[in-house]
Amino acid sequence: MAERSDALPVYARLDRRERALRSAWNRLDPKLRTPNQLLGRRYTVGCVALEITQRCNLDCTICYLSDSSEKVRDVPLPILFERIDRIAELYGPGVGVQVTGGDPTLRRRDELVAIVRRIAGHGLRPSLFTNGILATRDLLSELARAGLFDVAFHVDTTQRRRGFPTEASLNAIRSEYIERARGLRIAVVFLTTVHAGNIGDVPGLGRFFLDHSDVVGMASFQIHAETGRGEWREKAPEVTMEAVRDHLSRAAGLPDLAWDGAIVGHPDCHVGVALLTAGGVASNVLSDRPLYERFLEEFRHVSFDRRDVRETAFRFLATVLRRPYWAVKGSAYIAKKLWELRRGLVRSRGKIGKMTFFIQNFMPAHGLVRERIDNCSFMVMTDDGPVSMCEHNARREELILRPLLLPDGSAVWQPLSGRLLPVAPEPERLSAAGR
Repeated sequence: MAERSDALPVYARLDRRERALRSAWNRLDPKLRTPNQLLGRRYTVGCVALEITQRCNLDCTICYLSDSSEKVRDVPLPILFERIDRIAELYGPGVGVQVTGGDPTLRRRDELVAIVRRIAGHGLRPSLFTNGILATRDLLSELARAGLFDVAFHVDTTQRRRGFPTEASLNAIRSEYIERARGLRIAVVFLTTVHAGNIGDVPGLGRFFLDHSDVVGMASFQIHAETGRGEWREKAPEVTMEAVRDHLSRAAGLPDLAWDGAIVGHPDCHVGVALLTAGGVASNVLSDRPLYERFLEEFRHVSFDRRDVRETAFRFLATVLRRPYWAVKGSAYIAKKLWELRRGLVRSRGKIGKMTFFIQNFMPAHGLVRERIDNCSFMVMTDDGPVSMCEHNARREELILRPLLLPDGSAVWQPLSGRLLPVAPEPERLSAAGR
């Protein structure tokens, strides 16, 4: 990262970043170009998924993979490297790239490390999305050295893990995964698919993540989506974004959480809320909307490293509070937050954590809404360029079964056999076309 004169870390290649921000902003529906819209103002894209395998070592009752996924071989590294290069070219540095699948830990270890290193080498932020079964501490340590930014553990009852029939019992696995990552320089995220069988457990899960916010920085709750190959085809009517939002507000003990304080892309697709935590007490970060909107405008190019929240926060405050406006407004804001956390601060001996609750609402394959796709902030990189995640899931069979030309043009990779078929030289192709 480049450094500004005021010592705040900013993204490199600001010219490229500005172009990408303008492109994202212009793509948005005018009604979504609001002062609290992050897409096009702070984010060039919400995130980009890079699927490095279609294979998985679980058989979930709700699954976005398709019927042919297990038959498809792993995409060759040169093709993946070219996709990574395109992500960097389109969106600029600082973008989160989800290394996912299937489960990416089924990929050869040296290839997985090379993929993470390639992403990090562009100044992008690689995240490992995994069920955690093969994500040992040794592997996470090596990936961290290669530049891994986050690990996102997917754990819930759709996975039918033997001996763990309930969300409460699965907390033992979540606790084990937390210890695997503790002390490593990577941010920790947990993913939960919300369905009819566990929606009543969301408040308890919210409390669990808040209680472990010394390590866990984000908990993402993904609404049951009617897409893919899963056994549970129909979503129950009570499983909604609004219901999950209310459950999480109750878990935090804050009924007036600012779920609309910040939006990324289309508000029907996802909502989130950021909390400060201490000793089991939570405080809403985005309680002052005008202050937050000014923050977005003034610090749109500043890079915040969520791998070490305390270091990032102290560095930011030490610099920003020297500015007159922020010295007054910022100090008052901090004093208010400390007062709201006062009882928890006593219990935690002054230690403060951070938790982001995020709710993801993917569309059903049979009911894609054009407006949401056009304003999507969650893309999947393909050989055709970035595709909305919901559209990609709906078209997965078509996309993963398509033969792919290697970047050097020498051969075509066959997804079901894994064979590389040589491409005929140009004169031969022309001759064949004439016959």
